[in-house]
Amino acid sequence: MSKRLNAVVTGSTSGIGLGIADAFAAEGMNVMLNGFGDKGEIEKTRARLEEKYGVTVRYDGADMTRPEEIRALIEEAAAAFGQVDVLVNNAGIQHVSPIEDFPETKWDAIIAINLTSAFHTTKAVFKGMKDRKFGRIINIASAHGLVASPFKSAYVAAKHGIVGFTKTIALEGAEFGVTCNAICPGYVKTPLVEAQIPDTAKARGMTEEEVIQKVILEAQPTKQFVTVEQVGALACFLASKQAASMTGAAYQIDGGWVAK
Repeated sequence: MSKRLNAVVTGSTSGIGLGIADAFAAEGMNVMLNGFGDKGEIEKTRARLEEKYGVTVRYDGADMTRPEEIRALIEEAAAAFGQVDVLVNNAGIQHVSPIEDFPETKWDAIIAINLTSAFHTTKAVFKGMKDRKFGRIINIASAHGLVASPFKSAYVAAKHGIVGFTKTIALEGAEFGVTCNAICPGYVKTPLVEAQIPDTAKARGMTEEEVIQKVILEAQPTKQFVTVEQVGALACFLASKQAASMTGAAYQIDGGWVAK
């Protein structure tokens, strides 16, 4: 890229978010990491990306359930880099349970982190992007933003909400060079997916191996997990100048799941 872009990627200390951060840094972007985890490991990741790609990489541990921390995250990124050109709303959690047993606290947390946090980050960056006539907002939705599965009521509701939010922001930014798109991955082998296998097994009365073969990979005609590198490559293109006319869309990268 001719001009070095500055990106914020929420939930980027592991999984899809880290894959996107890695891909962005490889493209020459400065990156603000965010997420929970072991502070020593996060610092190793930050330093590795910075050294490997020759870009500036910072970290902010903002809690995505706290609006004031989210605003501070964006302010810190703008102070560190000068401006925020690319925002990736990736932070997410999951809980698998029949609706009659679904804990209300889990519902509230999933909606807050998977959906409401994207409102707060987007609100914080949007005016600056409009003023500069350039911005890229990429929301990591899910195949579950387009279709549903049982026992994931909060997650499916949040991801459908993200797809609708994406369309609205695309329309608001359309005349200002600001695009907003959603990426809808199928099952990616990340800590989030691995963590839900035991709960899914319990909810469905299956073994964990049966969940992998008969639920997860059964959903994807390719019979393969999506990789974080594949999601990162799509995010890089959506962040590029070449993607200027791509806005308001939900891009499936799901091994054919939603095509069925």
